[in-house]
Amino acid sequence: MNKKIEMSKTKKVTISAIIMAVYVVVMMITQGIAFGFLQIRVATAIYSTAYLFPFLILPLGLSNSISNMLLGGMGIFDTVGGFVVGVITSSLIYLIRRCRLPVYLIAIPIIAGPGLIVPIWLSKILGVPYWTLAASVCAGQIVPGILGVVLVKVLENKAGE
Repeated sequence: MNKKIEMSKTKKVTISAIIMAVYVVVMMITQGIAFGFLQIRVATAIYSTAYLFPFLILPLGLSNSISNMLLGGMGIFDTVGGFVVGVITSSLIYLIRRCRLPVYLIAIPIIAGPGLIVPIWLSKILGVPYWTLAASVCAGQIVPGILGVVLVKVLENKAGE
């Protein structure tokens, strides 16, 4: 998708709110597999929407923060850390588009963003070695990484119709 879509501020706020709500709902529905040693956070596939809509970068960080506040058990670390992970990951996804790299590369930040950042605080809290946690979280993010690519391809096809 190379053409730029112009949107009003109202439309951007509305889309942001919908995406945030979807993210939190998906996290609630999938919380059984989203927390634990192998974290399959299906909701992080939604980070891929920043590829098409860069205005979603901050709302995606807020979504992760809110869902961690509601569902996570690590308090302020998950709340603040979730925001940071969401913003960094979404920004990297948009950067892939900006650099005109192949869309399938957005799977990398979806896997590596949470996979390498979340263990920074989780390893200290849980007393598990960083690289053990990083390998586990990265493995769990493979499914969301693939789903993120599929989501962008579907949205691009819909926009092209």
